[in-house]
Amino acid sequence: MKYTSLLFDWSGTLVDDLPPTLHATNEVLLKYGVPAIDREEFRLRFRLPYPEFYEEVLPGVPIADLEGIFRSSFNQSPVRVTVLPHAREMLAWCREQGIRCFVLSSMDVGLFTEQAHEFGLHDHFEAIYAGVIDKRHRIGGILEDHGVELSKTAFVGDMVHDIETARHGGVDAIAVTTGYDPVARLTGTAPSHLFNHLGDFREWLERSLLLP
Repeated sequence: MKYTSLLFDWSGTLVDDLPPTLHATNEVLLKYGVPAIDREEFRLRFRLPYPEFYEEVLPGVPIADLEGIFRSSFNQSPVRVTVLPHAREMLAWCREQGIRCFVLSSMDVGLFTEQAHEFGLHDHFEAIYAGVIDKRHRIGGILEDHGVELSKTAFVGDMVHDIETARHGGVDAIAVTTGYDPVARLTGTAPSHLFNHLGDFREWLERSLLLP
């Protein structure tokens, strides 16, 4: 497949922010008297849209009350956000190939902006859509606004919600196993393609360019 446009999720796809997210989530839970959870339990239980997850673990607590605790705890995490291996190379390769790149993420806008500028990644994207609670409801308008060719476009993400979002937009769903959802959960939703990481995806794209 020769893609001309790629939409990327952020968390778990381009950056590894699972450790500070888990730290912040546990701080929220502890604030309301709920025991902390470990990494594996978090990966099994967490889902997007994230208000649904918090309604499950903290029923009846307004999401607005949780977000402030989450943001401050996220920034105080002893483990910082890092760029995932192969992410920089992937974005640089897309630029070389003239592939249009976008971000569609549920990450808090403020946290996203800090990370994107700290890592020097913001200039790789034609447009950025952060703070989107339910990406399924936004992708169609984004694709229409930017006039992309649906048959040559894919959404790249690490969660079932991202695969569902791609389907809502009528584009290919590219799943990577570097993030939040376990492999079994991703394969169970039958993405268009599944890769271990963005490096494998890029190599697959490079091979596709050699095909007639």
